[in-house]
Amino acid sequence: MTTMESLIGLVNRIQRACTVLGDYGGDGALPTLWEALPSVAVVGGQSSGKSSVLESIVGRDFLPRGSGIVTRRPLVLQLHKTDEGQVEYAEFLHLPRRRFTDFAVVRKEIQDETDRMTGKSKQISPIPIHLSIYSPNVVNLTLIDLPGLTKVAVEGQPETIVEDIENMVRLYVEKPNSIILAISPANQDIATSDAIKLAREVDPSGERTFGVLTKLDLMDKGTNALDVLEGRSYRLQHPWVGIVNRSQADINKNVDMMAARRRERDYFESSPDYGHLASKMGSEYLAKLLSRHLESVIKARIPSITSLINKSIDELEMEMNHLGRPIAVDAGAQLYTILELCRAFDRIFKEHLDGGRPGGDKIYGVFDNQLPAALRKLPFDRHLSIQNVKKVVSEADGYQPHLIAPEQGYRRLIESSLNYFRGPAEASVDAVHFVLKEIVRKSIGETQELKRFPTLQSELAAASFEALERFREDGRKTALRLVDMEASYLTVDFFRKLPQEVEKGGNPQASTVDRYTDGHFRRIASNVSSYITMVSDTLRNTIPKAVVYCQVREAKRSLLNYFYTQVGKKEGKQLVLLLDEDPALMERRAQCAKRLELYKSARDEIDSVSWAR
Repeated sequence: MTTMESLIGLVNRIQRACTVLGDYGGDGALPTLWEALPSVAVVGGQSSGKSSVLESIVGRDFLPRGSGIVTRRPLVLQLHKTDEGQVEYAEFLHLPRRRFTDFAVVRKEIQDETDRMTGKSKQISPIPIHLSIYSPNVVNLTLIDLPGLTKVAVEGQPETIVEDIENMVRLYVEKPNSIILAISPANQDIATSDAIKLAREVDPSGERTFGVLTKLDLMDKGTNALDVLEGRSYRLQHPWVGIVNRSQADINKNVDMMAARRRERDYFESSPDYGHLASKMGSEYLAKLLSRHLESVIKARIPSITSLINKSIDELEMEMNHLGRPIAVDAGAQLYTILELCRAFDRIFKEHLDGGRPGGDKIYGVFDNQLPAALRKLPFDRHLSIQNVKKVVSEADGYQPHLIAPEQGYRRLIESSLNYFRGPAEASVDAVHFVLKEIVRKSIGETQELKRFPTLQSELAAASFEALERFREDGRKTALRLVDMEASYLTVDFFRKLPQEVEKGGNPQASTVDRYTDGHFRRIASNVSSYITMVSDTLRNTIPKAVVYCQVREAKRSLLNYFYTQVGKKEGKQLVLLLDEDPALMERRAQCAKRLELYKSARDEIDSVSWAR
């Protein structure tokens, strides 16, 4: 195999491998490596002879024919030259394990696959069909057959069909590594050629464009296309090539393509107009011309292709590291992996609490905002109204009114007031519990290593939430115990320091009367309110201490302790279930591994061919 065939065959293999791996966009968009690999885009108006040119290059009758838009999806045609005597066959990407040796069946499959995507309408689709043909009668080449350019929509087509086809064709021919095969019929004025018009727009210098004139044998008698073929009508950087394809009668008679090639050669050699150009005319010459040019383009692009491949390898290796390596089968290694993942999660969880990541500040917000606000909203104004104080004191006195100070009344008023603190205490516990749960969710989501294992994520979340529930219950009990402690023992010094009531004029009767006036009960309410305020200030400081001690501190210290104990008891099969990866990530890793293998193999092959030049 020559260096040229090696280079072109290598590009073909890389392109096909890229296609198999999904590196060829389903919407027709060419991704990076495909863009870097040169190919030939075949462009022409409807009925310009595009299909006949492709069949002549292949040497097989395999494309659908008919009136109107026949090519309704791009056909990526990869030609692979095989040794003489080997059987010709074709393979479709969508039918990878099936070989077609009957090319009439190939034609039908192209039509059927087109209909599967577009229906039996005249709609078009940018999603390409990929066909590989292996034959000793071809040169290594990638050709992309595109829908024929048209000027008007016919019945059954959308009004935008003209613009849609042009946009699709542009998608391929605008690429800097695309070689444009612009096909025009010789029996029409070249100035009206849709293919040349588009090629001129995307390749104004003509460096990437090859002009092909078809239907030379159908020109009016006494006329010829020498002005075009010899570059006087429209000059390109590359020579024009004339083609004489099979006539409709030949197609109807199923004239052999090899015989058609011989007839084409005879036509040019015997033509009085084109005889002097015969060696540079015909489909066989066109295929060789494209191969030689493709070789030169590939050689020129090798450094940039190699650079792109190296960059892609680096990116893929980074992604493989990010996705992680496959899980070990050894139970000990699996347990080690689980514990490492748990520690990674626990580290992030603590960073949220300690301030390295956001979240812990919300706990402080509970103590600095929510708890004080809740304490301020407690209904002490209503509870210590004169009417309620009088009612409580009277009920506490019973049938014997108090003599000096209503101690029982004081106790009942204080104890009932202190009950109101239970609500804010429990609310603080619940609020911090909610914040801790949110931090657990965030931490699991931010632990990149865990993204591979949805089952382990769920188990970790469940174990963490279960632990937080235990911590919440401890926090609730402790916070309520603080409230109950305040109610169980009143601070005597507080009341001793209160100013004593002085009987007016030393008249006991006046003093007794005073103890049952509104002023007396107002003083009781004021004294109780002062005591409650003192307790509120105390609880405002002690409730956060209890919550932090029972919930936050324990979450930092022992959030996963119980989970570690349970994991340590699991057997190999149970550990495997915990490390059940997300199928999408497994598929992504497998794809990355295949791409990495492809790119490294491509780099090695390109290097070996480059050194052989």
